[in-house]
Order: sequence, then C-alpha cells, then structure tokens
Amino acid sequence: MNNNNQILFPMVAKTLFGFEEILAKELKLLGAQSVQTGVRNVRFVGDTGFMYKANLCLRTALRILKPIGKRPILTEQDVYKVMLDIPWEDYMTNDHTFAIRATVMMQRAQNSMYVAQKAKDGLVDRFRNRTGSRPSVDKDFPDVSIHLYVTDKFLEVSLDSSGASLHQRGYRTITNIAPINEVLAAGMLLLSGWNGESDFLDPMCGSGTLLIEAAMIACNIPPSLNRKEFAFQKWLDWDNDLYTKIEESALKKVREFPYRIKGYDKAPSAVRKAQQNVQNANLSEFITISQDDFFHTEKQQPEKTLHMVFNPPYGERLPIDVNIFYKRIGDTLKQSYAGTNAWFITSNLDALKFVGLRPSRKIKLFNGKLESKLVKYELYSGTKKIHKLKST
Repeated sequence: MNNNNQILFPMVAKTLFGFEEILAKELKLLGAQSVQTGVRNVRFVGDTGFMYKANLCLRTALRILKPIGKRPILTEQDVYKVMLDIPWEDYMTNDHTFAIRATVMMQRAQNSMYVAQKAKDGLVDRFRNRTGSRPSVDKDFPDVSIHLYVTDKFLEVSLDSSGASLHQRGYRTITNIAPINEVLAAGMLLLSGWNGESDFLDPMCGSGTLLIEAAMIACNIPPSLNRKEFAFQKWLDWDNDLYTKIEESALKKVREFPYRIKGYDKAPSAVRKAQQNVQNANLSEFITISQDDFFHTEKQQPEKTLHMVFNPPYGERLPIDVNIFYKRIGDTLKQSYAGTNAWFITSNLDALKFVGLRPSRKIKLFNGKLESKLVKYELYSGTKKIHKLKST
C-alpha cells in the first residue's frame, strides 16, 4: 500500500437540498474528520482509503470532490492563470482525457461555459509548455473530471472522484415514467427514521427504488456496491489493493434483516420492472412485489408496526385527478393502516389539503427542480389520546 494514501486531505460531498445534516451524520459514522455542513454540500477530511469508502458507502452523497487548489481571483481571466499554475502532471498525463465543469457564483459573470473554456486553456497550455503536446477533452467519458467553484473572491479547483453521479447505483436498468432519484429515495428513508427494525411497505413502488434503498439500509449494504466504476480508478495514484480492502471491510458489516419489505403497484409493467431491478441488486430474498391497488389493500399484520414510505403521482407527469387521488390516500390510511408511520413526498402542496389527516412533520425537499414536501402521518390504533396515555 502506498504510504501517500494515508495522508489526510480535505474533501467535499455534494448532496441534495435538505440532506446536509443526514449526510454529515453518515460521514461521522463512517469516520470522517472535521465535518462541516454547507448548502447542498458537506466538507470533511480523510485519506485516500476514506475517499474510496465515502464513494462506496454514502447513501445521500451525489459526488465526492477532492479540492487541489484554491486561489483568490478578480476576473474570469484569472481562472486561466490559476489553472496554468496547478501541477497537473501530478494528477494526469498527456494520454488522459479530461472534462471541466464550472459552478459560477460571480456577480460580474455567470457564463460557466466561458469560465470552463479559460480553465481548459490554462490546463492544456501547462502541458504544451512542458511536453510539447496536450491531453484531449472528452465531455462524455473523461479519464479525469475537474470541477470548478468560482466566486467573486476565489476559485476552488477540485478533482471529481466519483465520475457519474453516485445516485447511479448500478442496479436500476429499467424505469417507469417518473422514477425517483436513488439519493432522494435514500435520504427520504433516513429522514423518516427507517432503520430496518420493522416491516416496510411502499404501496406505489414504481420501479422499486425505495424498496431497494430500504433493503440496503436495513441490511447495511453499501449503496454503490453494484457500480461498475468510479472516476478515482483512472487516477495516477489508484490503489486497487486498498480499494479491495475497503470493500471487503464494508461487506463484513452487512447484517441480517428479520422483517419483510413489500411493494405494491397496480401496473403490471411497473411490477415487472421493479422485480427486475430488485434482482439486479441481488435483494430478491428481502423484497416481495405484487400487483395491487393500494386503495383496495389493508395492513397485513394489524398487530405489528409498519413503516411506509412512498412517492405518489403529483399530477405533473402522470395524469390523475389530484383532489380525488389524495383524498383516497387519506381514506385508505385511516381505514386500513392503523399502527403505521406513513411518509410520502409530493410537490403538489394543495393536494395535501385533501388527505384529510394532519401531518405530524413536513420537511422541505426538491424532487428534481420541483419544490416538494416530505410529510409524515401517524396512524394510531384507537384514538390518539389513548395512544398517548399508553406511551406515558
């Protein structure tokens, strides 16, 4: 193992709005140091092995960045100079391809493509000045992916250790019309308090994402175990033995799950797709999916606690009569699912009025660009007053 791989360095984990605290908790549990939350990101410190582990094991991270330079700047022209000064030969060769993505927060300039172009010029000129040749750009499948964060005061240059977004777990090969992002699904589950200590139901399971993420949380399975590659595998300091050791260590922490995870969908095509994705994730022994209309179902084990999380149609991409649909959700929960903690996400905030139940929690999230609410309904056996008396 390379001793340089034990050197600590700062990293940034990107995430979705509303998941910063959950991601910080995940990082601390994994062993990260100096964890600090930002907006849609969490900064932390670790070594190369921890960077591998973060990519493999974090459920609510979209990508892991490794900052390699931060310099003060005044104009977009300064971006070229900063990139020219960075020792790129330490991270790549002429034979590597690269791509640059820029997040620009400058008041004077918001053109991220122009900034990325100036950055590219600085990088290739450094190679050309030293070797007489230059690496090529590949926007689709680069060997080295570079991320710029540009403000009016500074430029931060980072290597993207993940490559494709970490929501691309590798198990979901077929989807339905409105699939939920895997990181959004995992974050919803963690926010709901799901820990694998009861039965679980997704009554509108679509392509099965919530079911699969719920099973991986319950069994403590690394979420990116099925991914084919990470960007760091093409870096000059890639340590295959170290990664294998990290992966084996994570797999030793997989645990048994004695409860049931079940999904319903009324569309036969959705059921088939979900079953295929469950099979891809090697989780068929934990998850059962059946063709059922939630509105004609009831809780299968009335005496047991049930944890329910789902993503109903919003009326955005799937045409429904929203008012009637959400009223039926509320009626079904009240009449057939006593003893259940039911959570669902929706961007149709007006529709919540028709559920006919008072949510005990509302959490602001984004499903894509849609501002949404993750809501919790506690369905008690008997009246709420009796339940409170029993629990005191």
